[in-house]
Amino acid sequence: MGKQYPALSEKDRQFIAQQKVFFLASASGEEVNLAPKGENCLLFIDPENLLLLDYPGSSNRTGRDLAAGGSLTIMFCSFDDDSRVLRIFCRGEVIGKESPDFASVVKRFPGGDPAIVRQVFRLSVQAVENSCGLSVPIMRFEKQREGGVRHWAEKKAEKAGGNR
Repeated sequence: MGKQYPALSEKDRQFIAQQKVFFLASASGEEVNLAPKGENCLLFIDPENLLLLDYPGSSNRTGRDLAAGGSLTIMFCSFDDDSRVLRIFCRGEVIGKESPDFASVVKRFPGGDPAIVRQVFRLSVQAVENSCGLSVPIMRFEKQREGGVRHWAEKKAEKAGGNR
């Protein structure tokens, strides 16, 4: 059984920084949406609040669920010798391009470029849960994909508007 507590610890944030992939699950009364993420798209404001960049490219199910008052769970799991699973249960809001805060929020991220971001999710931590992760296999990280979603979004923005 995992241990649950109300906010992220420094140890949690260090663990998260080491992970190469994480998973988002969202729901708002319809089917549960589950998606892998791997870009540097999380920014911790404090132990109870974080920002998540959302690039275009796939459906907008997470945005739809948050806009409808739904919830979001972020899950990290260790694939190395130190087994661990960490879940962050959140509520949140969508900061879209039409928001007056959009550009300044995106620019809080290292290399944040409002021209290539679809929206930002401002998330409030409801609970954090750690568990052993012993059922997760050990796998070795090989490399990041060449290009990646950020690169794809940059190329899309260049085609759409010339210069960013």
